[in-house]
Amino acid sequence: MNMKKRGKFIVFEGIDGSGKSTQVKKLAEYLKSKKDKTYTTFEPTSSPVGSILRNILTHRIKASEQTIAALFLADRLDHIQNEVNGILKMLDNGFHVICDRYYFSSYAYHVPHVSLDWVIEANSVAAKLLRPDINLYIDITVEESLRRIQANRATTDLFETKERITTVRKNYLEAFERLKHIEKIKIINGAQSVDAVFEEVKLAVEDLVF
Repeated sequence: MNMKKRGKFIVFEGIDGSGKSTQVKKLAEYLKSKKDKTYTTFEPTSSPVGSILRNILTHRIKASEQTIAALFLADRLDHIQNEVNGILKMLDNGFHVICDRYYFSSYAYHVPHVSLDWVIEANSVAAKLLRPDINLYIDITVEESLRRIQANRATTDLFETKERITTVRKNYLEAFERLKHIEKIKIINGAQSVDAVFEEVKLAVEDLVF
């Protein structure tokens, strides 16, 4: 009987400017070069709910912090379960799914405006549906984040201020410490060259996918 091998779910996390999106692309290219079926995705998604979130993050729509957190969760649940291109469907079809942001981003970005307990509890339904096989956190300093943002973007979004980025990085590390017993987390030094970071990424995922 021909049984499909389920794919692995690999998530990249990081504060803005960390370079995680570059690493998503590099890992996808690497896995494809090994003839592995690979699917890349991101949050917020390009779904209708994701589009609302993008409008909020770029100040086109105003919403409360709790509303934003709830919208991210709604977007995430559709992302997981969508019958056309949901993460579970892709994994079941043998694709390795590489995702740019997942629920640790919610833990990092919505606190302290919404309590960490509330965000973790709200996202428990997503965690029960699908935990990442590995969370790869590309770590850079707040100062480096701001330098990269200012160098690469004409506009900033709702979360891109020094105070906010400082809080987000702190929240990431706190959430990792709190959930380390149930989540597989690898923290990678993002201050290295792109290629050096990728060597660490490869080492972290090779045991999973090969």
